[in-house]
Amino acid sequence: MIPLTGKKIVVIGGSSGVGRRVVEMAVGNGARVLAVARQEGPLGLLTREVSGAEVLSLDATDEASPTKVFDVLQPDVLVLSAGAIPPAAPLHEQNWQEFGVNWETDVKIAFLFCKAALTRPLAAGSSVILISSGAALQGSPISGGYAGAKRTQIFIQNYSQKESDRLGLGVRFLALAPRIMPDSEIGRRAVAAYSRYLGISRAEFVQGMDSPPTASDVATAAIELVTNPDPSKGKVFVVWGKGLEAVP
Repeated sequence: MIPLTGKKIVVIGGSSGVGRRVVEMAVGNGARVLAVARQEGPLGLLTREVSGAEVLSLDATDEASPTKVFDVLQPDVLVLSAGAIPPAAPLHEQNWQEFGVNWETDVKIAFLFCKAALTRPLAAGSSVILISSGAALQGSPISGGYAGAKRTQIFIQNYSQKESDRLGLGVRFLALAPRIMPDSEIGRRAVAAYSRYLGISRAEFVQGMDSPPTASDVATAAIELVTNPDPSKGKVFVVWGKGLEAVP
């Protein structure tokens, strides 16, 4: 992996899951990294365990959050990894608040920060990476509006790239759509929910998955997109345990 010395990286949702892995890898490769998350406890743990990581506690769904973040550190790389845990029930067992939770978090965060990247704007050559989900491409029938919300993040990435190109800003917008990650919190919940729904054990469900990625695999993919940019390979990628696959 190419060192990131001199790079400024902001990770929204940087205290856990994929975001935490990105912080660890980026700090380890010489970047200045700001991890942003709501809860101070996990951020405090991060500073104790990852020497050099900077932290900022705020709610990324707040309208003013991009300005607050960019005033602390305007990034060369912005990773949007924050989101809500989706419900784990079929459509008819959910209420509207449960169904829409990922629209009010994941989608709103993508909207606010991509808009800010275009209007501030970030410097030419900067990159914005949205961590979406494989559910955006294949659906997820027991997770409410999650799949639609993650698909909309990809639409936001696409719209933002078109505006960056139209305005000549030189900012890259990319999206990763990882398959279920059994080692992440959201992945563990998905495995548990689907195994119950299908009437099989969790081990059987995981065994039936085709090369599931880890949170570290997804973080590595994000860093690789920054350190080895190749526009010809595309802007949206599925992440498997076996690597990246561009979405046509």
